[in-house]
Amino acid sequence: MAYVDHTFSITDDGPMDSYVIGNRPPIKEIALTGAFLVLGSLGVIVGIIMIHNRVGGDKAHGIAFTVLGSLLILPVPYYARNAYYAYKDYKGFSLANSSAND
Repeated sequence: MAYVDHTFSITDDGPMDSYVIGNRPPIKEIALTGAFLVLGSLGVIVGIIMIHNRVGGDKAHGIAFTVLGSLLILPVPYYARNAYYAYKDYKGFSLANSSAND
């Protein structure tokens, strides 16, 4: 029989509530991810409006808002993926290993 790596398989090895840190959900991480998504989206939308209508300065200010908004959105899929995989108990993913425990 060939060896099969079950890296992304659901295991029965740990506790079922591995996504809970110290008997509480990671509220700070969820709030930070939501804030990044909202503020980044707002920055991109305002930046595009500033570029198109030249409101609140010149075109360079709109480009700056769009770039900074895009940078705020970048970590959102990473944290959302980790939270989803930890919720589904995928092997190697746990919110107990998040930055809240450092």
